[in-house]
Amino acid sequence: MRTTEVLLFSLLFFSILQAVCPAKSSFLAVRGREKMDRRYYDAIEGNPVVAAVKDMEGLRKCCSLEDIKVVFILFGDICSIDGIVDQVKKTGRMAMVHVDLITGLSSKEVAVDFIKNHTEADGIITTKPALIRRGRELSLCTVLRYFLIDSMALENIRQQQHIVKPDFIEVLPGVMPRVIQKICKSSRTPIIAGGLITDKDSVMGALDAGAIAVSTTNQDVWQM
Repeated sequence: MRTTEVLLFSLLFFSILQAVCPAKSSFLAVRGREKMDRRYYDAIEGNPVVAAVKDMEGLRKCCSLEDIKVVFILFGDICSIDGIVDQVKKTGRMAMVHVDLITGLSSKEVAVDFIKNHTEADGIITTKPALIRRGRELSLCTVLRYFLIDSMALENIRQQQHIVKPDFIEVLPGVMPRVIQKICKSSRTPIIAGGLITDKDSVMGALDAGAIAVSTTNQDVWQM
């Protein structure tokens, strides 16, 4: 009888353990994602001018500037992107790769896997919601880029922020304070303003409208 009781207790114990462990793992994964999201948010909010680089000259320049902490990489190919990201990471900066602009990468989710497995990038930028989903699955920081060409783009932003759940939304052009303000009021996702940011007025206009940061290829703005 005693042996039977011990056996039943052991079976019950292991059943409970199997039920609890997946839940605990899921909980830890969520907490880990929250901490990661906070780290990315703090990095961008604390350094609201993001350097967007389109060539090696721009890369070297932004990596020499103390105030630049986040770099959007807008160039490269499957052979060079690892080295480009490595240059950014060696200087202690956050590296975000625009996967749509990397020559040789497909437009499918495997492109995100390539960035995750073959580079040290912190995250991705893309206009494609499916790639954002894959990026989140791989624990990458995600920036969903939108071009504000008409009212339908505004509606897409409103819908996609809840469905796709990117970490950030980048809107282009970034020199429309009224539109940016409208988006910021209706969005729970932090907004980055990019495109045509060329001077202090355009930077302050975007930030005053509610954007968390601006991204720009203009090197004069990097040094403001």
